[in-house]
Amino acid sequence: MKNVFYLSGFGYNKRVEKKGKCEDNSMYISTKYLHVFLDIGDALLSSGAEIFRVEDTLNRMGYACGATQMNVFVITSSIVITMEFPEENVRTQTRRIRKTGGNDFEKLEKLNHLSRQFCQNPMSPEELRKVFDQIDKVVPTQTGKLAGSILAAFSFALFYGGNLWDALLAGLAGILIWGAQRHIRKYCMNEVTFQFVASFLTGCFICVMARIFPALHVDKIMIGDIMLLIPGLMATNAIRDILIGDTISGVMRFIEAMLLAAVLALGFIGAIFLIGRIG
Repeated sequence: MKNVFYLSGFGYNKRVEKKGKCEDNSMYISTKYLHVFLDIGDALLSSGAEIFRVEDTLNRMGYACGATQMNVFVITSSIVITMEFPEENVRTQTRRIRKTGGNDFEKLEKLNHLSRQFCQNPMSPEELRKVFDQIDKVVPTQTGKLAGSILAAFSFALFYGGNLWDALLAGLAGILIWGAQRHIRKYCMNEVTFQFVASFLTGCFICVMARIFPALHVDKIMIGDIMLLIPGLMATNAIRDILIGDTISGVMRFIEAMLLAAVLALGFIGAIFLIGRIG
């Protein structure tokens, strides 16, 4: 009579033979969980989640699917997950994070809901992958981004003391920023380069329009459009990471945020200087 055992801890029980297929099947399942967890962590970081949230989410999901030991290390550019399952070798994988600093709160909320749902009712890696892919493939529409850029620039220009005409021009410059994010960003080597290009082009447009229409207030218009590019969420998360003990990630994010803010200011200053010299 063959020796058999029940593979459990993955949200379901499965009767498999003790020799041969059993070890391969268990290894296959744990590896697939590891790959999905890395993708979820990547998506959380790219959506604007703080470091603690990513580590805590992956740890909880790992234990929920049957891991006896979970070690998750996350910084802004890398995720390292080590998982240990009963009667298996320790498995470790690293993911290099290329895209960070996003602010897709809708996706972030859906991923948080998925993690809570998984911890309450664990599912197979295939089911988890299917649900995650459905969440990950949904991206904000370009129409929504355009409307948000116009509304935000218009509103901030009014809020900081501009008149209606200042706000309208800030909204037009917001369209320029939206166009740069859609068409120019992919040609820039990194976010710092794009930040400078976008701020410089926007500043030149505002200064030229102010030359044509002298009644416009350049400072109010620029403030409205700066708010579309300033890395406020990144700086906030950096301070939070530092305060809760994730010092490395917090310092890295804070430096990046300050660098982006510096080149943002440099781009607008360069535009003012250039148009001023030409005029």
